[in-house]
Amino acid sequence: MGVGGGGLQGDLVDLYVPRKCAATGRLISAKDHASVQISIADVDAEGKMTDSREIIALSGAVRAMGEADDSINRIATQRGLLRNVWNYAK
Repeated sequence: MGVGGGGLQGDLVDLYVPRKCAATGRLISAKDHASVQISIADVDAEGKMTDSREIIALSGAVRAMGEADDSINRIATQRGLLRNVWNYAK
């Protein structure tokens, strides 16, 4: 197999898939070494982890501004993972 990344069936596969920041919607570049991706597992009624999960990616710019914790709370509330944690202050 040559350079370019072929899959098992011989089709072309992208080697790099860019992520989007969940807080700003901007693409996270490959050189953004301060970015993080947080995976939150879903649990069943017994508290055991299931196969599904929610992924929140944050860029280094959001983290540098000190907005990561507020952004995670806001996004998790919007996705139904948290209740009564984040309120929009006008």
